[in-house]
Amino acid sequence: MTRPQRERVVLAKRRGARVIRTRVEVQEQTEVGDALVRGLMRAQLGLALRLAVVTVCAVALIPLALSLFPQLDDVSVAGIRLNWLILAALVYPVLYGAGRLYVRLAEQGERDFVRVVDGDR
Repeated sequence: MTRPQRERVVLAKRRGARVIRTRVEVQEQTEVGDALVRGLMRAQLGLALRLAVVTVCAVALIPLALSLFPQLDDVSVAGIRLNWLILAALVYPVLYGAGRLYVRLAEQGERDFVRVVDGDR
């Protein structure tokens, strides 16, 4: 009795068909493709809202801290009151950093979306 010849089953062949189908669904804006794109947009909106809340809280802490230390109202540097210098020196870097962080995280989300659509895991 001879054994039947072994057959090699490769998952990659089947996966290739799914990759093409997913990419076509996104490009042709079918219901599945539309759901995938809406999921990406929902993730980016959630990221933007969370980051906005953190940024607003961080910026709101600056005047709150200045109100907790009223002795800073009397201090001036180069003729400019210290509380205005602190506001000017801290608010813009916080906003810039939040913007950079959002761009980095949004691009990472887009790369993950492309990996899902292309089938790379």
